[in-house]
Amino acid sequence: MRIAMIGTGYVGLVSGVCFSDFGHDVVCVDKDAAKIARLQAGEVPIYEPGLEDLMARNVAAGRLSFTDDLAAAVAEAEAVFIAVGTPTRRGDGHADLTYVMAASEEIAAALQGYTVVVTKSTVPLGTNRQVKQVIAKSNPAADFDVASNPEFLREGAAIDDFMRPDRVVVGVQNDRAAEVMAEIYRPLYLRDFPILTTDLESAEMIKYAANAFLATKITFMNEIAGLCERVGSDVKEVARGIGLDGRIGNKFLHAGPGYGGSCFPKDTAALARIGQDHAYPMQITETVMRVNQEVKARMLEKLRDACDGSFNGKTIAVLGVTFKPNTDDMREAPSLTIVPALIGGGAKVRVVDPQGEAEGRDLLPGVKWEDDPYKAARNADLVVLLTEWNEFRALDLKALARKMAQPRMVDLRNIYTAKAAKRAGFETYIGVGR
Repeated sequence: MRIAMIGTGYVGLVSGVCFSDFGHDVVCVDKDAAKIARLQAGEVPIYEPGLEDLMARNVAAGRLSFTDDLAAAVAEAEAVFIAVGTPTRRGDGHADLTYVMAASEEIAAALQGYTVVVTKSTVPLGTNRQVKQVIAKSNPAADFDVASNPEFLREGAAIDDFMRPDRVVVGVQNDRAAEVMAEIYRPLYLRDFPILTTDLESAEMIKYAANAFLATKITFMNEIAGLCERVGSDVKEVARGIGLDGRIGNKFLHAGPGYGGSCFPKDTAALARIGQDHAYPMQITETVMRVNQEVKARMLEKLRDACDGSFNGKTIAVLGVTFKPNTDDMREAPSLTIVPALIGGGAKVRVVDPQGEAEGRDLLPGVKWEDDPYKAARNADLVVLLTEWNEFRALDLKALARKMAQPRMVDLRNIYTAKAAKRAGFETYIGVGR
């Protein structure tokens, strides 16, 4: 099929590349001419393992191209995917639909022949009906349907998630649109991956409900971790014990410094706002948001305790600043709360992150970037493990401790144990929930 993907951000680029690998002819569209030029030159503007090679293979096969000419791409397409940003709107927590609606108007003017316009962006309930109204008003003669197809891609594992999904959710209003969507996802049908076809509003709600539930699991374990510290339990053992219950499952039970990233913060905020707008407060979600902020504050207290009550004059090495490993994404990362607080408290901060410097350089002013954890730890008073990159999972703890002025570690991802750290020469080791 001929597909136009509007937006070459994280979701749009990964989805467009993967659709082309299914065998479809895909044109990825973006207003940013400089970004399109980079993509045409084979450069990938985001870090996602495997994406560069997959993109190059499909460009070489003639199935994937990039353009800033939306009208030409839409005119040839049988399905047009909207994958533009929906950031949290300032002041009220709503998802900002400015880009979605602007794209809808441009798409309307370019439609030729029957086309399914698919919303891939995360949008509040009722947005797909609004898209339909905008297109119909802008181009009353257009022959089209709308569909909702929310994404469930984990940064760092997005290609595998797209190619081998837990499920694909498709919201439609009629069989005609459903048939087009079934053809687009035919390679997954053939391999028996679950495809859930439902109505528009249910598809929109599934996305928000899924992310809010996962954010709740993370936050629940972080709250349990705080209690474990008071009563002497080990949160890793607790997580293992409850995760073996099939009704609970073992994913998203890792205690840490709170959730971040591009999805959970804005989607929980949007769901809470949707509940307020419909006079049905989402009390659990609102509590999750509040507790997540409290978790980040609690992590700062751990660091302050490790520094004898004050950051002033201390040299601190921070290992990892992206919100999770295998991504360069800094959005809502715990580091954006923790690192500025260290600097504000008078600390000298050195940072090591395999992919975080390009984005973090502007977001974390005042830090010194290093490319080696042992160099960052030289004469440091504290080392903080903040993101669980593989590069930090097998550190030579003895060598690290010997480099430091005061061998102290705060491990906010529970990568190591107090026993291993003490054996390596650390005088202080602080984890989470242990």
